[in-house]
Amino acid sequence: MQGTGTRGVGIVAGLIAALAFATSGPVVKPLLAAGWSPGAAIVVRLAIGALLLAGPALWSLRGRWAALRTDWSTVVGLGLLGVAGASTMYFFAVERLPVAVALLVEYTGPLLLLLWAWARTGRVPARATLVGASLAMGGLVLVLDVTGSVRLDPVGLLFAGAAAIGNAAYFAFTGRPIALPPVSLAGAAMAVGAVVVGLLALVGALPVEAPDVRVDLMGAQVHWIVPLLVVGAVPTAFAYGISAVSVRLLGERLASFLALSEVLLAVALAWVLLGEQPLVVQGVGALLVVGGVALVRTGSERDVVRGAAPPPAVEVPVDAARAPEPV
Repeated sequence: MQGTGTRGVGIVAGLIAALAFATSGPVVKPLLAAGWSPGAAIVVRLAIGALLLAGPALWSLRGRWAALRTDWSTVVGLGLLGVAGASTMYFFAVERLPVAVALLVEYTGPLLLLLWAWARTGRVPARATLVGASLAMGGLVLVLDVTGSVRLDPVGLLFAGAAAIGNAAYFAFTGRPIALPPVSLAGAAMAVGAVVVGLLALVGALPVEAPDVRVDLMGAQVHWIVPLLVVGAVPTAFAYGISAVSVRLLGERLASFLALSEVLLAVALAWVLLGEQPLVVQGVGALLVVGGVALVRTGSERDVVRGAAPPPAVEVPVDAARAPEPV
């Protein structure tokens, strides 16, 4: 079992990553309002993120180049599903669905992981895990304020469901006990994701509109490159890098539910940066999410002991045997 200090580092890293991820919405929103298409923003965002992560990824990998060859399937899977797939499918979903609905469906990823482990191991998750998951998802509904008459486009729901699979895949691949250091994994997967979305844009599957415009960002008129540099650096390169460390320390289950805090932080940032004051019901939802994550943390420790959840992975030597999966 992990020590309290290791779990604490993982939780702090996860919260910092969630805060970084949460900055993407308030920063990108003015750019999209100025005429940029989501596809163009994704392509540039991942390209900048891949370039910024290249240095730390190579430095972390020094002397262990064989790990990149050994763990290539994890890199490709994470890049295709967890980076390119999740981002692209989410943006396709928001073209057809309200943002809150698309977010809600995408963030069922942790539930998909829980159900997959349940089906694969045949072991029922601990009661604390089930109750915590229910509270967290119920709180997420309140935070996103999915109320009133909402027209749900079936194609949009399919895209959002695909984004949820990508979300689950991100934590499943990142949490594997592999030899590749977490920052190197994030950097290599980011490069794969950037290439994939670039190819989608080239063949026309991902519409790209990138006008040369000035953007209203935090009360100032700035060139379009400014928000993209911020998004490429903070909620992409930095967030993915530190998130990979968190998932490796905490395990896929706890890390995936902890990531729900991104939604809470996004609401808070929208309040501070865009003046979008949250509702009282959203505050209640935030408390439910926090309580749910706390219960999932307790339950996940019991589930790992019982073999009902994958254990947290730690960085292992390149020539070490892979840790066996629980049965």
